[in-house]
Order: sequence, then C-alpha cells, then structure tokens
Amino acid sequence: MVFEANIPKRKCNCLSCELRNLVFTNLEEEDVRRVCESKEEFSFARGEIIHSEGDPIRHFKYLKTGLVKLFRQTREGDEQIITITRPFEFVSNTNVFHEEKYRYSLSALEDSIVCCIRIEYIKELILRNGKFALNLISALSRTAEGIISLGLEIRKRNLAGRTAFVLLYFSNEIYHSRIFELPVSRKEIADLISMSSANVIRTFSEFRRDGIIRANGRTIEITDMNKLEVISRRG
Repeated sequence: MVFEANIPKRKCNCLSCELRNLVFTNLEEEDVRRVCESKEEFSFARGEIIHSEGDPIRHFKYLKTGLVKLFRQTREGDEQIITITRPFEFVSNTNVFHEEKYRYSLSALEDSIVCCIRIEYIKELILRNGKFALNLISALSRTAEGIISLGLEIRKRNLAGRTAFVLLYFSNEIYHSRIFELPVSRKEIADLISMSSANVIRTFSEFRRDGIIRANGRTIEITDMNKLEVISRRG
C-alpha cells in the first residue's frame, strides 16, 4: 500500500519546526526553505498502514505526533513487531538509503502525523553538506541503537520481566504517567516480547491479583510502581 495516493497532504513551516533542531541546524536559510517546500505532512488514523513491506521508498519520514509500530509479516502470517516509535523520531526503515523498497511495514498505533521529505532531496543535501550528513548519520545511529537496545532489554528477561518492562516503557517513556491507555493489544504485546498471547494475558491477571496494576480494557493504572520495577529488573 503506497500512502501518497490516498492521504490528504498538508504543508508546514520548517523554520520553527522541531525537525530543524534535530538535523537541519547546519543548513542555510535557502536550504531550509527548500526543505519546507518539499516536505509534506500525512495524517494517519489509528490502525492505518503508513507503508507496507515491498512499497517503493520515496520519502524520508519523521514522526511529528502519535505513535507507530515497525513490523514484518512472518511466513505463517503473524506479525513480528520490531519496535514502537514515539514522536520526534525518524520512522524511515534502516534501508532507506541503500535499497529501493521497504523491508518492513509501518502502521499507526494512535492518530499520527508523519512528516515526509523527498528522499532524493535528502540525498542531495548529504552530498553537498558534510555537517548535515554527520547530524543525520548521528540521528539515524541513535534510532538504530534504540531498536537494538529495546530488543536486547526484552530478550534478557523472562515472561513476567518482559511484560513488566513493556508496561514501564509505556508508562515512563511514552506517556509519562502511571495511568495510560495501552496503544497495543495483548496479542501485539506478545508479538513484541516474543511470548504467547495466553502467557501475556495470564501475566496481566497475576499483576492485577497482586495489586501491581489495575486494568479496564486497554486502560492501565500502575498501582505499585516499585514492585513492577523489581519484577522488570529481576526478570
């Protein structure tokens, strides 16, 4: 599914955009103006596909608002979630500069806005502005490191530790609150932590029974942060 065909487009002002502070600080005003002219914002509703594995790469993408998941389909047809990305991070696949098609799919977990800049213009800036290229490489390296770190942190834990870690991740890193609405289903959590849905559901029940969380549908309240942190660390 190629999103450009059916998503309304909006222009925005790059002169005051947070994207400029991330990687465009070394650009002249004329280049910033050209970035602004070439950039478009695409709005996606919760559950909507932003791009699919195999779609042609046409843009360099940045998440302005919302929450998205990067995933791929297994041969059995199941989802394998690679990472969940929050605002002010790049959401282009890691192959964006050396392949023509996306290797992974991206979809919105919440209503989201994605800023898109023509990939050819980004390549042009890289070739003629070394400081910009270095800033971009640094930003992409941080993104890649975050994906690797998330996977390693999850994999070194057992079932309870993995579930606790994910709940703390949403509470501390995404929503900055002990009460939040899970943007993913129990099945998606299971996909993320490489466990079965039944095991995740059972662990949630144990956390509720032990007074660690309250759950009402997707709304989660962490009632004992200390216990959850201990389970995550010892997991």
